[in-house]
Amino acid sequence: MNWSSPNKVIIQGITELEAAFYAVQMKTYGTEVIAGVSPGRGGTKVEDIPVFDLVEQVLTITDKIDTSLIFVPPYQVLDAVKEAIATGIRRVIILTSNIAPLDTIEIIKHAQAHNTLILGPGSDGITLPDQVWLGRLQPHFYQPGNIGSISTSRDLSYEVAAELNQAGMGQSIVVGLGNDHIIGSNLLQWLSILEEDPQTDAIIFIGERIKQTEEILAHCRDAGCHKPIIAYVAGLKTPQERIFRDAVTIISNHLSASIPVASQERRIINKLKKVGVRVAKRPSEIPSLLSEMLHSNKI
Repeated sequence: MNWSSPNKVIIQGITELEAAFYAVQMKTYGTEVIAGVSPGRGGTKVEDIPVFDLVEQVLTITDKIDTSLIFVPPYQVLDAVKEAIATGIRRVIILTSNIAPLDTIEIIKHAQAHNTLILGPGSDGITLPDQVWLGRLQPHFYQPGNIGSISTSRDLSYEVAAELNQAGMGQSIVVGLGNDHIIGSNLLQWLSILEEDPQTDAIIFIGERIKQTEEILAHCRDAGCHKPIIAYVAGLKTPQERIFRDAVTIISNHLSASIPVASQERRIINKLKKVGVRVAKRPSEIPSLLSEMLHSNKI
């Protein structure tokens, strides 16, 4: 999946304040933003970007549209995605968050039926440093390189990038998965995509929830880890939420607390190590772990 090839982009909801801000910045960066879509605002412009009422009307100025970025309000996202897919767009990035779960499920089913990649809802987009900027991930935080980064947190992504930059390591691609409870393309899918990406030699996952590492384990068990993978989960030491609904459960949990057991953190780290994944306890550890793993891969 080549995001750096000629990539004609539209922005649905371009007259939204945030969308207009990023549209201009992305185009200035070099992303080929050919048009925006905003019902009732057709015939106007955002800076020099033409605005149309419907996605299909954009085809009057181009032969195809590769990617749509969706900034419309949550209740409009389902219709916006269907409109994009109906026009032949096969990459859709949903930056809007807090979509109704049933709407997201319908989006995923519709996308699968039409072989369309959905990133989000709640995605921060994709950045290929010095090449393409799609979304909110500010490219000046990154530098070109061979490390693929998949993240659920924009701020953590910036923090890790700063450590990599300082060590002279850059990114081939930076992906913001999305922070809604249900998302279109998950970590498992993006691990597979980056495994096949010739520009990516190693992969970093930057997350906030312990549960997400299970997808890394599944990927390595089922498909095999052919490239070095490092996981940094900011919430690794955070206790999982417990809900005790009756007295027996409360007492049994209180008594079991005194029994020596491996911590949640240690169990996860051990499972990841068994499949060849390294776990960073802090962002500053990532460059040295990468160097070690990349060196081992070459031997």
